[in-house]
Amino acid sequence: MQLFTRAAERAAAVMAAMAVDQLHAPTPCTEWSVQQLVDHMVGSTDYLLGALLGGEPDPRSGAGVEDYRAGVVRVLDELDRPGALERTCMSPLGFEWTIEQATAGTFMDNLVHTWDLATATGQDPGSDGELVEACVAMFLPDMPERGRAAGIVGPEVAVPAGASAQDRLLGAMGRRP
Repeated sequence: MQLFTRAAERAAAVMAAMAVDQLHAPTPCTEWSVQQLVDHMVGSTDYLLGALLGGEPDPRSGAGVEDYRAGVVRVLDELDRPGALERTCMSPLGFEWTIEQATAGTFMDNLVHTWDLATATGQDPGSDGELVEACVAMFLPDMPERGRAAGIVGPEVAVPAGASAQDRLLGAMGRRP
């Protein structure tokens, strides 16, 4: 939960620093514009809330940083309830996992997409090294391959030997660091 919280704080800061005229800009996540990526990230909090409270989230359109912050606060409140992390839900890849695993997956998704937003909007794309190291330890090498098989992660981008943890993570997730 702490990893999710820290990644969400950085995501919100990047969203808050974006200009309105950047919302239609392309992102390194080639399927989405800046606005579509923000909608997706707000949707990630909706996904966790749906998993915690039951129900399916509605797709977002035109969401902003306040929607994201409000979603994060609601998710954190629900995650604090006894037994919340042990409950199960369906993953975006179609298998059952715990809410704890779903929160970790959302942490990873938000960490990578914050880099996308920062890069697309001319902000510092550097990520918290501790968060990147934790993400690499939890998800590489297996998760990106499962994501590619499901069609939600792009082709791996080769990075040089000795590349930083952030560059290894980004390359594994189909980004050109």
